[in-house]
Amino acid sequence: MMNKKKIFIAVDTNNVSRAKKIIRDTQTKKIELGYKFGLEFFYSKDGRKFLSSLKNHKIFLDLKLNDIPNTVSSAMKSLKNLKIAYLTVHISSGLNALKVLKRESKNIKIAGVTTLTSLNDKDLKEIGYKKKVNELVKHQAKLAKKAKLDAIICSGHEIKSVKSVFKKEIITPGIKMQNTKNDQKRIMKPNEAFAAGSDWLVIGRSVTKGNIKKNIQNLLKILED
Repeated sequence: MMNKKKIFIAVDTNNVSRAKKIIRDTQTKKIELGYKFGLEFFYSKDGRKFLSSLKNHKIFLDLKLNDIPNTVSSAMKSLKNLKIAYLTVHISSGLNALKVLKRESKNIKIAGVTTLTSLNDKDLKEIGYKKKVNELVKHQAKLAKKAKLDAIICSGHEIKSVKSVFKKEIITPGIKMQNTKNDQKRIMKPNEAFAAGSDWLVIGRSVTKGNIKKNIQNLLKILED
């Protein structure tokens, strides 16, 4: 029997019925499951209402807060009626904003977003960063440690350097079961990311596109290899 691997399923939709189907069709006791809801769902007409009614599921609210300390603090307070396990913030919000958010978070784990998996070295240069992806992510991980954040979001390619400075949970997006990149550039396969030291993987389209039940079975087979 394999150890229970931890997977967040990305519920990338603005449709509540579709979200219910994704949750229903991914149920399995073989892995520990959570559900990631992002901006698309949260901003939709009934998104927040649905989240407030969702019970007995680990909710990862991926809002990627990125603002001044007072605003992120107020945003945190406005989420108190939701039963959230994890909430994301861009580390680029700065140390003060991160500290304030962590202070307000109570039982919610704050996960710091490093550099998005859609960006590579060329993109960073265009934005105005001098550091390469790996250096920048390591720098961001040090800031997250200083702010006492609970988790780091980084691609599989940066796990090793992040782990050298950040000892808490690592959540890895950009996970693909098939060899397709879509809009992500720094991607990795599930077993590679776990082997590198990730605690949670975030998997979206590889599971939620097409036959969800069949895709989950395929994922379980991959994880057993």
